[in-house]
Amino acid sequence: MSEPIKATAHVQIINGADGKPEYAVIPYQEFLHLYSQQEQLIPNAVVGKVIEQGLSPMRAWREYLKLTQAEVAETLRITQAAYAQLESSERPRKSTLQRVASALGISTEQLNI
Repeated sequence: MSEPIKATAHVQIINGADGKPEYAVIPYQEFLHLYSQQEQLIPNAVVGKVIEQGLSPMRAWREYLKLTQAEVAETLRITQAAYAQLESSERPRKSTLQRVASALGISTEQLNI
């Protein structure tokens, strides 16, 4: 995992009409670096499902990606019932996380919410 970009004096904050920050302007090279790292990001909708609804990260990602358990199970070459058990597991194995992440098209790190 790459290190986060440190704040620099080159960041410009633009306030809206109400005086509250509305935009942050960063140097283009920093933007490109952040943009190249976006595959490691976790959408707010996924985090919300995990925190607010108590879903497992696997289920939250699957629902976010609009996939059924059967579709993911087929990719993994297991039954839907077997995938349902994986999805509800409180402490899945690292190898399981890797396989599921690959099936969902995300990184293993993105499942570690």
